[in-house]
Amino acid sequence: MDLPTRLRSALGAENVLTESIERYVYGKDAGLRRGDVAVVALPASTAEVVAVMEAAREFGVAVIPRGGGSGLTGGAVPMADGVLVTLTRMNRIHEVDADNRTAWVGPGVINLDLSTHTAGFGLHFAPDPSSQSVCTIGGNVGNNAGGPHCLAEGSTVSHVLGLEFVTADGEVLTVGGKAPDQLGLDLRGVLVGSEGTLGVVTRVLVKLTPNPPDVRTLLISFDDMASATATVSGIIAEGIVPAALEMMDRNALRVVENYIHAGLPDVAAVLLAEVTGLPEAVDAEARIIEEVARRHGATRVRVAADEEERTVLWLGRKAAFGAVAQLAPDFYLHDTVVPRTKLVEVMAAVQAIGEKYDITLMNVFHAGDGNLHPIMGFDLTEPGMEARVVAAGEEIVRVCLDAGGALTGEHGIGTEKRAFMASVFTKADLDAQARIREAFDPDGRMNPDKVLPAGSRCADLGRPLPEGAWV
Repeated sequence: MDLPTRLRSALGAENVLTESIERYVYGKDAGLRRGDVAVVALPASTAEVVAVMEAAREFGVAVIPRGGGSGLTGGAVPMADGVLVTLTRMNRIHEVDADNRTAWVGPGVINLDLSTHTAGFGLHFAPDPSSQSVCTIGGNVGNNAGGPHCLAEGSTVSHVLGLEFVTADGEVLTVGGKAPDQLGLDLRGVLVGSEGTLGVVTRVLVKLTPNPPDVRTLLISFDDMASATATVSGIIAEGIVPAALEMMDRNALRVVENYIHAGLPDVAAVLLAEVTGLPEAVDAEARIIEEVARRHGATRVRVAADEEERTVLWLGRKAAFGAVAQLAPDFYLHDTVVPRTKLVEVMAAVQAIGEKYDITLMNVFHAGDGNLHPIMGFDLTEPGMEARVVAAGEEIVRVCLDAGGALTGEHGIGTEKRAFMASVFTKADLDAQARIREAFDPDGRMNPDKVLPAGSRCADLGRPLPEGAWV
C-alpha cells in the first residue's frame, strides 16, 4: 500500500489530493516562493490528523501544516517531498464560554468568523490581521499574527490560553488551559509562533476580549512622511497607547481610494488612530491625539462620525494588499520592526531603496509598534524583475536590523528570512532553538527547511557548544 492509498483509507478519497493541478494549487502561499508536494491531505478531526501523522511516520516523509494559505513568508510552502496537511475543514467553533471569555475552536476557523460568532456575547478575538476575512486561527497561531488592533492588546500569543496538538509521531497532547498561571513550562508560548515545526495544532483555546463601550477613529493628514512618523512617537510620549495607530503613504492612499472610494485624501501620509473605552476617556484621548498631530504639522484631522464611516476607513486600511493589484500584477513585502524613534530615518532609507531598484513602493504599516510593511508592486514577467525585488527586500531588512529592529512582527520567518536569523541570534541562541525543535520532532520531519538556517545545531557542524549555550 502506498502513502496516498493509506491516507484515502483514513480520510476518504475526496480528501486526499494527488493530481498535478491540485498539488500546484497548494504549492505556494501568498509569497513568491513555490514548492511541490507528493500529496495533500484534508483532515476533518484530530483523529484524522493522527492518522496522517502515523502514515507520514511510517513512510518517513515530511509533514507541512497549512491554514488558509494567506501567509507571506513561504511558511506553508512545501520544501520537501511529503504530506501537506491542510486544516481548513477543521473549522468548528466547539465551545464559547462567555462567562470566562474563552472559546475552543478548530484551527480552520476563519479569524473574522470567530468575532462575528461571538459578537452576540459582546466579545471578539482581538488579533485582526489585514487578511482576517480569509486567514485561519491555526495560521494566526503558527505565525503569532498581529494586526492593527494589537498595539494595545498584544499579538496572538497574548490571546491563546491553550492548545491541543498532534506530535510528529502521532501523539495528542494538550498544553495550557483556562486556569491562570499554569504550572510547569510554558509550552503554549513555545508552540505559538513555531510555524508548524513542532506539531500540528488541532484545537485552540482562545481568550475573548469584551467589545469596547465607545470608540473614536481619527484620520490625520500630513504633507510629509517625517511629520506623520514624528507624530507617532509624540502620541506615545503623551502616555496614550491607542487601540490602533496605522500609517499609509501617498501611493497607498491613491490605489486604495481608487478601489473603495472612501474619500481618502491625496496627501503624503495619513495616520489612522483609534482609541477605545468609556466615552469621557475616548473623547479626552482623541483631543490629545489631535493636539499632538497639529503640533507636528497635521493639515487635517477627520473624526469618523459614526460606525459606518469608521468601517469604511478600516476597510481602506485592510484593503491595501488587494488594492495594490491596480499598481502591478504582483507584490512582495517584508514585515520587519524598528524602534518608533527610528521611523523617520528608516522610512527615508526604504524609499531610497525603492528608487535605487526602480520599484514602486507602497507603505502601509502598524506605526504604533514600528511594524513596517513596505509593499513592492511589480510584474513578475518582466526579465530580471524578481531578482531586483528580492535584492531590494534584503536591503530593506538590513536597514531595519541596523536600526535595532527585529526580523518579523507578525508574518513569521518561513523561508523568506531564514538567511537573516544568524544576523539576529547568536550561535548559542540558534542552538537552543534547534534543540527545542529536536525535542518535539527528533527526525526533523515537521515543516523542514523553515525558520532555522542549516547548521543551527552546533553538533551539525561538528563544533563544540559555544560558551553559554542552553543545555
